Amino acid sequence: MSIEAEAEIGTGTDDPPRAPAAPSARRAASAALRGAGVLVCLGVLLLVALLSVWWGSRDIPFTSTWNVLWNPDGSQAAVIIHEYRIPRTLLGMVVGIALGLSGALMQALTRNPLADPGLLGVGLGASTGVVLAIGFLGIASALGYLWFAFAGAAAASVVVYLLGSAGRNLVTPDRLVVAGAAVTAVLWAFNSAVLLLNPRAFDQFRFWTAGSLAGRRMDVFWVVLPFIAVGLVLALALAPSLNALALGDQMGRALGVNVNRTRVIGVIGVMLLCGAATAAAGPIAFIGLVVPHMARFIVGPDQRWLMVYSALIAPILLIGSDVLGRVLGAPGELQVGIVTAFVGAPLFLALCRRRKLVML
Repeated sequence: MSIEAEAEIGTGTDDPPRAPAAPSARRAASAALRGAGVLVCLGVLLLVALLSVWWGSRDIPFTSTWNVLWNPDGSQAAVIIHEYRIPRTLLGMVVGIALGLSGALMQALTRNPLADPGLLGVGLGASTGVVLAIGFLGIASALGYLWFAFAGAAAASVVVYLLGSAGRNLVTPDRLVVAGAAVTAVLWAFNSAVLLLNPRAFDQFRFWTAGSLAGRRMDVFWVVLPFIAVGLVLALALAPSLNALALGDQMGRALGVNVNRTRVIGVIGVMLLCGAATAAAGPIAFIGLVVPHMARFIVGPDQRWLMVYSALIAPILLIGSDVLGRVLGAPGELQVGIVTAFVGAPLFLALCRRRKLVML
């Protein structure tokens, strides 16, 4: 046998073991790119956070901002930065994370690309809690609203889940959506009736309902942080199960996923994340709807990466919108909920034009 023939035989016997190396290499390269993207997002988030600390209605030079950021000297600039701008920025980070993750969870649980956290009535539940606090108890502080808003969000989530599972043990996305729509309609009617009959409550409520990070201090941040942290853990832990559920309930069960338990935990996660975010900053539009699509456009449908990117892109968009509101409204400012509506709508339309909205 010739050397060439022996080489061909040797090559043939060696080829099968080496065949899987190419897909494995591609997966490793894709994971490396996604990991690099995470670092880029962290860098952008740090940049917008610095802009948020620097830029405000009172003009403070960047060098002075940088100096008092690390060495507070008791000056007026140091008080503004440490008592107002840093708490505002930190709250923007956690609220953004909560809204991005709750939107991604909601779309995965319902397999609906147009779903947002408000679909389960969480936002209207929080608003109802604030209406009750203002209209019947006379509470006028952001910290006072907080607990009532969160209680309202939790109560709405529980009612939606109970209605969605009534009469049978199986909870389906369609039943949750219908129950959420019914609860939302009832709460909206109740809120409208109370506010129309109580002009004083309406005057206070209209400022909260626009959505804002202004005026929130560190006490608000520390109150909502544990709830958002638990919701973050639940969302990341559910990601592998949500990947299986994306193939359908039957396929998910075949892959060993407890469908009902996954949905229960998912609803709890949405309630914690969206409830805490809405309680702290008011209802902020489009973040929960747009950000998961932006993340899906970058990393695809894998929920593990989708959750991570949603948790990073959302605070970038929220804090960036807050800074933009200060620039456009100078010497005053536009509330961030107004800016996100104007920024989020064109982004969503652009995503719709570039690609079909799908979950897989």
